[in-house]
Amino acid sequence: MSDKNYLSIYGKSFNWAGFFLPKKTYLKCSALYDFCRVADNIADSHEPTNIKEKKFKKFKNDFTKKNFNDPIIKNMWKIIDEFNISLSIVHDLLDGINFDIKKNIKLYQKKDLLIYSYQVAGTVGLMMAKILRVNKKNSLKSAIDLGIAMQLTNISRDVIEDLNNGRSYINLNFEEIKSTIALSENYYENSFYSLKEIPLSLRFAIIVARRVYRKIGHKILTKKNFEDYKNSGKIYVTNFEKIIQTFCSLFDLIKLFLINKSDDDIQHNHFLINEEINLDERI
Repeated sequence: MSDKNYLSIYGKSFNWAGFFLPKKTYLKCSALYDFCRVADNIADSHEPTNIKEKKFKKFKNDFTKKNFNDPIIKNMWKIIDEFNISLSIVHDLLDGINFDIKKNIKLYQKKDLLIYSYQVAGTVGLMMAKILRVNKKNSLKSAIDLGIAMQLTNISRDVIEDLNNGRSYINLNFEEIKSTIALSENYYENSFYSLKEIPLSLRFAIIVARRVYRKIGHKILTKKNFEDYKNSGKIYVTNFEKIIQTFCSLFDLIKLFLINKSDDDIQHNHFLINEEINLDERI
């Protein structure tokens, strides 16, 4: 793995859930996160756009040409080869991150929002599912749903921060924020039954991650209005709240054992994404 543990620095909610994974699996998930984070850090830096474009092009070329002098890229290729991950998924991810390099970003339609959310997070959910040995097609679609749900949560939480960085993924009003959280809830729900397909030794970690991240959206909904939301600063889940959500995850684990419903009964809302990206080819 790389010298830095980006997961522990930037992905505190995921790192918390990672505590419940076997070490070998955690390290593979961490390697995937490292790759995503290094690419994302280029897009998120405050350097001039032309410098970011140059750095991102080099990173992408290094990946394509398998520059194994870079441990981040070397570890990513190990994951791709071991778990038979389609390169189309990785390129979808890089396309989404590349979009963030532009100046004055604005998404005007729900379709654009969902495609972007798939690119930067649904892809990660899909690759993570493959690392967790999920093979069933419908379950992999549910993994995409969980990634999309988490990205919609991010967007709902970071409206002010994104605006300051010249990005507008949704309109700047509280009703739009609440509507985006409601949309995320649909994707969180669609992701639940597929958790049965994750091997039991790995399942609890993902249940915890899903609950902890979903809690962010629930906390946003407690705000009275946009001013209250704005004055709250960046909304996050405290360690105490993570403990509570971890405890509640035990009930989710039991529920999965008791219910007969499977993800075969789920109608995945991928129609708008499939107009531009064939998800079946990625899975």
